[in-house]
Amino acid sequence: MELFGRLVSKADLTRRVGQMSQIAGARASELSSGLAKGVNAVDVKTGTGFAFTVLPGRGLDIAWASYKGAPIGYISKSGVVGSAHFVEKGAEGFLRNFFAGLLTTAGLSNIGPPVQDGDESLGLHGRVSNIPAEDVCVSQDWQGDDYMIRVAGTVRQARTFGECLVLHREITTQLGANALVVRDVVENAGSRPEPMMLLYHCNFGYPIVSADSRIFTSGGGVEARDPTPAQAVADHDRLGEPQASYVEQCFYHDLRAKDGRAFAAIFNERLGVGGYVRYRVANLPQFVQWKMLGEQEYVVGLEPATHRLDRRAELIRQGRISPLAVGERRTFEVEIGVLDGRAALDKLASTA
Repeated sequence: MELFGRLVSKADLTRRVGQMSQIAGARASELSSGLAKGVNAVDVKTGTGFAFTVLPGRGLDIAWASYKGAPIGYISKSGVVGSAHFVEKGAEGFLRNFFAGLLTTAGLSNIGPPVQDGDESLGLHGRVSNIPAEDVCVSQDWQGDDYMIRVAGTVRQARTFGECLVLHREITTQLGANALVVRDVVENAGSRPEPMMLLYHCNFGYPIVSADSRIFTSGGGVEARDPTPAQAVADHDRLGEPQASYVEQCFYHDLRAKDGRAFAAIFNERLGVGGYVRYRVANLPQFVQWKMLGEQEYVVGLEPATHRLDRRAELIRQGRISPLAVGERRTFEVEIGVLDGRAALDKLASTA
């Protein structure tokens, strides 16, 4: 692997350090102040300057992320808020707990706007991000010549007389990597078929989001979610300075896949650094781009999803949600990483 400007082997490295935590690994902790008090966290670093924080206390989502000391993701005004403070109340409940971060998971029963579906009230983007994980396991060890780092656990969304949907999540990276992989298995552990929706809300912020930055994808059509001027659709891949009165824009991409995977990236041409999301399209056929260039809300979301952000009741009526059968499992895979240099962007485009 390449570390600190030279190629090194396992033998080279273990001769030079007493413990791998000097260079890479995972360290568990607990946040201790404000509304975040009591949220379990795992800080991960790979040795390249890529570092991120997984929050088992918030559904195994990912809050802070950085590369060589510079932030990659976006953290909202609310910051991290503990699950105990979550109230599912239309859009307000989710937004008061939405730290954004490198990854906020939406689902498992709803993504998109709040909706009344029969006798069930479903809030914006669902509940799963606000559920603490159980059976959390952190491992870090050599597997052959690769030093692998893994954070895994289970998030259970269930209620009496209702659903029992279980998210089995594994986040992996390794020494020398500039990326992480989220592998999810969603299981219906209940006694009836359940509508299931999932969206990976991957959020990039300043300085990756900048007037010097541009959006790149693996190609395909693009359309606005809401009525939007034609010029805004044409400029969906261009960014600008923060604006006090900016109205958020949302675009649907019909991304082309190569070998079953598609990608979207944001790249700061001046800095030569960017971030990307690459994912398997088999169970994530939709892709959403969230463009929000407001003051303090200066963020771009790149979001693989199972469905578009339409109301769940309408999607069910149209037959566009395939219920998860009792005992059925569906698998999802998303890679989130850093692009260091234009060559990294070109390589991503050639391989995805």
